[in-house]
Amino acid sequence: MLHAHPSIAVPPETRFVLEAYWNRRSFGDLRDPQRRRALARWIVARPETRFVDLKLDPEDVTERIVAAPGTLGTALATVFRAYGRRFDKPRWGDKRPSYVTNLAILTRLFPHAQIVHIVRDGRDCVASLKHMPWHHHGIFHSVSAWAQAIDHGRWAARVLGPSGYHEIRYENIVSDPEPELRALCAFLGHRYDAAMLEPASLASIAVPEHKSWHARTRQPLDTQQIGRWRADLTPDEIGLCEAVLGARLRYHGYEVSGAPAPPLAHRLRYERLALRHRFAPLKRSAIRAWDRLPTTRSISDDASEATISYP
Repeated sequence: MLHAHPSIAVPPETRFVLEAYWNRRSFGDLRDPQRRRALARWIVARPETRFVDLKLDPEDVTERIVAAPGTLGTALATVFRAYGRRFDKPRWGDKRPSYVTNLAILTRLFPHAQIVHIVRDGRDCVASLKHMPWHHHGIFHSVSAWAQAIDHGRWAARVLGPSGYHEIRYENIVSDPEPELRALCAFLGHRYDAAMLEPASLASIAVPEHKSWHARTRQPLDTQQIGRWRADLTPDEIGLCEAVLGARLRYHGYEVSGAPAPPLAHRLRYERLALRHRFAPLKRSAIRAWDRLPTTRSISDDASEATISYP
């Protein structure tokens, strides 16, 4: 929908923004053009980054990164700006599910970023993940992942405020998309365009063919996936979702069915996994504290402008 807007380009999912941040020490001082060249080659030449899905000239992008200022944020933004130029669009965005738990990193890399968070019924998210060929973590991880996403979204809403964070309910945007898209455009500071109502027309560009699990993006919008949890989840799975996600579901306007509580063993397995996830922010805080030591060069790019969206 965003990529259908005449001023906004949103590429297929990439895998180099967070990875570059986590590996930033290996790139050295990016004020050195040769260090920037090494970073550029790391982005454009490795299949793991999914750069090939952007259909950009790797040599051109490499030279643009080398010519850009020496910060990590600028180097990464250079790739997305090149993608925007491919469609003659001045604004760029990016999307990836894992961005939701790494918003502090994104807003550090791109200080002017605006975050768009799509929230869906957690039970439907868990049901959907059961059918994803790449998801091998099981029900407990899926439930915890949704809880994390909601908690990080609440954090972003508090910290970034209404000018930096915008939330959309999946059920609303597939049921009656125009009001949601008008509100989204107002948030982004762009005029609404009716082309956004026909995302299927651009799905072949925005979603690579090999991602078969996104086949529905090539079809008109519908509401068939709303409430799929009733058929796709077992009674124990529904009970687990509602027992541990109930407050979050109700906060976002989703009614709980009153399913029986899950077996104690299931609840304990979930709590062990969720505890590990709850300690993750402490680890990230420690990393950020290390980054602030005097020997660490700032990676912020105060001139960058980004729209980060994720499901």
